[in-house]
Amino acid sequence: MPQSPNPIWLRSFECAARHLSFTAAAAELGITQSALSLHVRSLEAQLGCPLFYRAARNLTLTEVGQAYAFSVRQALRDIDLSTISLFGSNQKHELVVRAPISTATLFLAHRLPEFLRIHPDITIKLVSNIWAESAGRENVDVELRMGSGEWTDIPARKISTERIVRIAPKISGGKAPSTEDLQQQPLIHILGFQQMWERYFSTTGVQQTQHASTFVVDTTIAAVDIVAAGGGNAIIVERFAKTAIETGRKVAIVGEAVPIEQSHYLIAGQNSKADAVAKQRFEAWLEDIFR
Repeated sequence: MPQSPNPIWLRSFECAARHLSFTAAAAELGITQSALSLHVRSLEAQLGCPLFYRAARNLTLTEVGQAYAFSVRQALRDIDLSTISLFGSNQKHELVVRAPISTATLFLAHRLPEFLRIHPDITIKLVSNIWAESAGRENVDVELRMGSGEWTDIPARKISTERIVRIAPKISGGKAPSTEDLQQQPLIHILGFQQMWERYFSTTGVQQTQHASTFVVDTTIAAVDIVAAGGGNAIIVERFAKTAIETGRKVAIVGEAVPIEQSHYLIAGQNSKADAVAKQRFEAWLEDIFR
């Protein structure tokens, strides 16, 4: 029977595979970059197979590395879950998590109880913001942002692919509004998201007409509530629309979803002092629910 790899090497490999950066992985695990690199090289030597393609300022997984990373991540997660369920946890960890207000309210908040059931030893302090650029990164352990990955000064990891949908008031009896209903209702614009109406019209072929009145709001939450009150139509992220419907808001999705270039990204917290394993568990869970 072949000897199982050193668990420390596996932790280092999983973390490096998640970040695609030896530097970021070493910082998360609290070890030096050279130590983490040695762990990965030792693992590759034992397996007799390269797990990464290494280039200047570029680290990517080989095909075997991608498959192995998935298996190792699942195995480590199973070990963590089994340990907690059998022996409990004698330590509580707090993570400060920041997310855009619409992501926090219309998607994340409804799923956090699930995380608590899996990881009762981790407390989440959820804070939100409207404009990510105006917020500092100090004292934040995990940060979510939505955008096109244009933050060249900070490490960001893409964890989602997003689409937009049109939502309209839900008609009594559950009947969905028709596409033609769009011509008779006001359009609701979300600041910073205005171009999505243009993308929707150009992609779906729906005729854009002049409307008597239009609402402009600064959050998707406000747009959803106006739609639910019968105030018009809005274009929002599909996962937000589905959560709004699941939680009882009186809105309906009309037409097909349209892909967009914006995605959710994980941003490395600055000077985070959170427990590395707790942070790793939460980030892995985020990747699962956004996938």
